Amino acid sequence: MRRTLRLFAAVKPARYLEPGAPTGLTGLYTHGSPRSTLLYLYSRTLEKLQQFPESSLYRQSVEALTKHRMSAVEAVEPPGYSEWAARARKIAAENPREFEVASSASADHPADRAAVLQAESGGRLFVLRTSPDPKDERLQEWDGEPDEGPGTEGLRGPEERQEHELLFIRKPLDSPEEKVHLEDEPQLTADQVEEIESKIGGGLIEEVVQTAEGELRLIDIMYEHKVWEDLEEKPVEGQWTYFER
Repeated sequence: MRRTLRLFAAVKPARYLEPGAPTGLTGLYTHGSPRSTLLYLYSRTLEKLQQFPESSLYRQSVEALTKHRMSAVEAVEPPGYSEWAARARKIAAENPREFEVASSASADHPADRAAVLQAESGGRLFVLRTSPDPKDERLQEWDGEPDEGPGTEGLRGPEERQEHELLFIRKPLDSPEEKVHLEDEPQLTADQVEEIESKIGGGLIEEVVQTAEGELRLIDIMYEHKVWEDLEEKPVEGQWTYFER
């Protein structure tokens, strides 16, 4: 089935799947970096599960499944990944201003602006790119600020002239000499993607990513409702014995 669906995706001559190409499932497109995405999601999942008591059946089951899937992803490494990771760590260390350091919790809900963040989770360092969707100013509500009309014309005072002088003195943030080039992460080959999909058994790797994202969001809900506490109505004898199999 997976091979049939992948026939709809465009494959490069080097046996790499084309990011953004159709997968054969409606609305689901080929992921550009599924390996690093899954490792980050699984690391955050295991990190959040530490909030639950060790006796929690939910923690035990999700933790076991997450560790199993994480080991399957870790075992498959794209060609040239180690060399790329070493170069990426060096670039991040040499340019701390361009790579903001954020906690793993705040990285899950990045600010409403484009940024490159460093987040540590599960003893790993991840580089996250945030690119919020553009907003239509026409749909934004008026904040009550009065319209002062067009700006003044003619000669300007010393203060206004000083502001304009700064435009010529200030160094642009996107100047070519200030730009930091971080090359894209090496891609998994089509065979490696299929290997991970076979080990996990959760459909296409893009579906596995969606499942991991959903599980990460679910953890907060389960923690809020304290699912480890005793039920108001006691379960009948033998109701949970299938967990012991």
